[in-house]
Amino acid sequence: MHVHNAAPELMETYESEWRRSKTKRNLAAGLSYLQWSSGLLGKAISSGSGSEQVPHSVLYRRRWLMLFLFSSVSASNALMWLQYGIISNIFMRFYNIGPLAIDWLSMIYLLTYIPLILPVLWLLDNRGIREAVLIGSAFNCIGAWIKVGSAGPDMVLVAFVGQLVCSVATVFVLGVPSHLASVWFGEEEVSSACSIGVVGNQLGIAIGFLVPPILVPNVDDLDELAHHISIMFYITAGVATFLFILVVIVFQERPKLPPTQAQATARSIPPEQYSYTASILRLLRNKAFILLIISYGLNVGCFYAVGTLLNRMVLSHYPGEEVNAGRIGLTIVIAGMVGSLICGMWLDRTKTYKQTTLSVYLMSLVGMIVFAATLSLGHLWLVFITAGALGFFMTGYLPLGFEFAVELTYPESEGTSSGLLNCSAQVFGIIFTICQGKIIDNFGTLEGNIFLCVFLLIGSIMTAFIKSDLRRQNANQQAKAAVSVEKPMWLFLFLSLNVGARIKVSFAPPAAP
Repeated sequence: MHVHNAAPELMETYESEWRRSKTKRNLAAGLSYLQWSSGLLGKAISSGSGSEQVPHSVLYRRRWLMLFLFSSVSASNALMWLQYGIISNIFMRFYNIGPLAIDWLSMIYLLTYIPLILPVLWLLDNRGIREAVLIGSAFNCIGAWIKVGSAGPDMVLVAFVGQLVCSVATVFVLGVPSHLASVWFGEEEVSSACSIGVVGNQLGIAIGFLVPPILVPNVDDLDELAHHISIMFYITAGVATFLFILVVIVFQERPKLPPTQAQATARSIPPEQYSYTASILRLLRNKAFILLIISYGLNVGCFYAVGTLLNRMVLSHYPGEEVNAGRIGLTIVIAGMVGSLICGMWLDRTKTYKQTTLSVYLMSLVGMIVFAATLSLGHLWLVFITAGALGFFMTGYLPLGFEFAVELTYPESEGTSSGLLNCSAQVFGIIFTICQGKIIDNFGTLEGNIFLCVFLLIGSIMTAFIKSDLRRQNANQQAKAAVSVEKPMWLFLFLSLNVGARIKVSFAPPAAP
């Protein structure tokens, strides 16, 4: 028997074939007639067509365009939330209404969310992200044009109707970032993408703090004041219209191929096996997620209260500083945008969801205590610094909550989990805004802010008790482990198929010369 030593040549050929296979397609697609099945070693390859294949995952460049466009729509909608609250003293005189009524022009955003969130989540799950963003941008555009007609002292009801329509848009937009990030972005960038989506909303809030005090000065003449208000509303309506047209033309539902193995697994679930009601019930039975819902609502509810009442808090200690009140709000949000991006990148790098969430929550509590203690000291520059520190952590917490929720609830819809988080935030936001407003009116700003500190402490304790069950990360790791088995299995197949041709075996005597 003559055996030619072909092992080195076989290994070279194998490595070359493997590199070509990895650049073109994965093993499952290349050997479509093969399937994984249980064997003595746990996984083996067998022929057939009925089993699950390891799917492709591809990242498309246009994912950044989708994210930017959505973030712009979210910013436009968030801007209109604070158009009244940040210059509440001006609108109270213009419309001749009390402080509670002007607060409701902001709180209507929170109130509308609560009854509409479940049907909107159903729409997001069954009709897709494109229709949700499209409808949201349409309501945003319509509401902005209605508000154009409210630039008159006797048009307060029109202002409420316009805010109501804009608040409906919020229900369609607010829970999208985590869903869009999961559908379009890869495993190493999904948290950063979610953070950018949240930053879009924060950017709108920042513009809402900054621009209205500049465009609408506190003048005595009501006609001149109506002119300034009208200009502000026309600008926001024009921007909302432009963004709606872009969404109609540009925004897409999802990429052709999934960006991650976890997303591929989620896509593989047949529609008939998915029940929206069952999904909600599963989420409500998830103890870790319930703790997150409550703690997230406490934190973000405090942020909503601070944003709504900031003008009143600043003017009570610094009369005539409407513009600086807006700048302090801008400082809170800009610092929060930086915090959001840093937290998102940190999560992508470390995957330490619970540790990061708890740390940022505790620092939000510390920031609120410091802000409350320094607000009445008479140094406006100090308020800017403490407000920035508060915003860095309190606003930076928003994407952490979204991403932690997705991890705890995978493979449930990202839109459903984030929608329930936001619903909790709206409920607590209304409660905190009303209660803190009453406390400020009757006792003072320090007592009102201490009220918020108590609930931030409760939220920090609840966050510490959340069990860190990172289901999405586990799914991605299991998919990678399955792919890592491909290479030795390919070697086994390659050797089996080629050994007969490469190794000559002969039992006959040598031929005569």
